[in-house]
Amino acid sequence: MTTLNDFTAKRIDGTPISFADLQGKALLIVNTASACGFTPQFEGLETLHKTYADKGLAVIGFPCNQFGAQDSGTNEEIGAFCQRNYGVSFAMMEKVDVNGDAAHPIFKWLKAEEPGLLGSEAIKWNFTKFLVGKDGHVLKRYASMDAPAKLAKDIEAALAA
Repeated sequence: MTTLNDFTAKRIDGTPISFADLQGKALLIVNTASACGFTPQFEGLETLHKTYADKGLAVIGFPCNQFGAQDSGTNEEIGAFCQRNYGVSFAMMEKVDVNGDAAHPIFKWLKAEEPGLLGSEAIKWNFTKFLVGKDGHVLKRYASMDAPAKLAKDIEAALAA
């Protein structure tokens, strides 16, 4: 059975990361964008990171330009924007596609494990979030409009499991 631990990706600076190295942590994986109405959620995601990182949560952002071309910059520009405007210190990955044939394998897997509304696998917009348990299995999918602060109870439950 596939778990998140079976995947790799590249950080925004191009260095690879194996998700097996994060085994035993709960993860919140988010497709992000720098010029979206939901972009201020970076602040809430950073708050979750600062609140729960020492307890075993890893917040991981994957920039995506598939929705309204709202993250058209380079990886370097995106990283600088997130740091400058929101003080992002959680892991940001290289820009990826989350839908379609070119979707990153992590997102293909996340969507299959936890489909959205009415069983649709497609990600509808920026800032869709997936909570992954310490065992590497998807626990829950959240819509763009679900504010990060509203995920706290679920994160606490995942960390306690």
